[in-house]
Amino acid sequence: MTRLKFLLAGVALAMLTLAPGQGNAQKVTLNVITAGDQNMVDYVKDVLAPIFEKDHPNVTVKSVGTGPGDAGSQKIAEKLQAQKATSAWDVDVAVIHQKMAGDLVKEGMLAAYTKDVNTGKLSTSQTAKNALGQNVEGYVIPMFQSQTAIAYNPAMVQTPPKTFQDLEAWAKANPKKFGHNGIKGGMSGVAFVVGWIYANTPNADKLISGPYDQAIETAWAPAFASLKEFNKNVIITPGNAGTLDMLNRGEIAMGPVWVDMFYTWMGEGKLPPTMKLALIGPGMPGQPMYYVVPAKAANLDLAKKFIELATSPKMQAEGIVKRFNWYPGIDAQHVKSQLDEKTWNKLFVDVTPQDLATKGKPFPIKPYFDDIQQGYEKNVMN
Repeated sequence: MTRLKFLLAGVALAMLTLAPGQGNAQKVTLNVITAGDQNMVDYVKDVLAPIFEKDHPNVTVKSVGTGPGDAGSQKIAEKLQAQKATSAWDVDVAVIHQKMAGDLVKEGMLAAYTKDVNTGKLSTSQTAKNALGQNVEGYVIPMFQSQTAIAYNPAMVQTPPKTFQDLEAWAKANPKKFGHNGIKGGMSGVAFVVGWIYANTPNADKLISGPYDQAIETAWAPAFASLKEFNKNVIITPGNAGTLDMLNRGEIAMGPVWVDMFYTWMGEGKLPPTMKLALIGPGMPGQPMYYVVPAKAANLDLAKKFIELATSPKMQAEGIVKRFNWYPGIDAQHVKSQLDEKTWNKLFVDVTPQDLATKGKPFPIKPYFDDIQQGYEKNVMN
């Protein structure tokens, strides 16, 4: 072998040795930080991480939680803001609430990544584009969609209401058989109140998309007055669990619930399997959590691949729908082929994908949201 051939062979061998995926590839830690309950942290650690690490042998996924509610998302924002002046941030993927996503987009703290992710085009819901009045299109893909709906006992309700107007008439004809918790003790009642305002005011779209104009709130007065009258015929429950518990005991026939809680209770035998759901018109609010990528994520390309895995139809079916009873973050029709008929019928027969698309509403932008709750306390509770 000539000296030139020998050198070329050596270069080729070196290139093979350093090829991606081989043993000498540089080890990388992908940091995934999650607001929300511990089950979300465990989902990343126990379900997503092993699959991603198998496909990327040089990567270790580290899952860290910051706690439930908006406070958990606030901690993530504070961490990013503390690193703002540095060239690479140590958060690669974050899971955050709606309000914080809007704030971080406005502050330029997030990467517009969804155009580079194959699953980005699979989520077309309103909440994938708008977060409480802030345009977030391109910056977020929902991890899941949580949704409120009306649970009812078919043995006690032969013809379930299709609209808030139908429900108002039903409650009057069947006093003390509908229950909700108002704005105290749980978000299912808050969602019901917001849905009532949406149904009984002429400017519901503006409440969702903004901008804030306090002057339009004068149109809410009849809605609060009718809700106060409605409440005379219903039971105010202790909270999310309280509504479900009263449904289980037959003390009420209908009430607003979170869909995932409803099916979890049913799976645990705490609700009769005959109970059903209805998403009444013009709609009720739900709330997603979002996958986002910080603007200066140290491992930007890997972050995109991780989210692509997490929002794939297979993982949305296995992890989000089957494991948690949440609705998928991507549009339901893309998940259907990954689900058995029993699971699909459980989540998508009472409340269909079309129902979710047309009647699954976001909560209003924060100033209106605060004013609705204050208005309920002032005008309905007193």
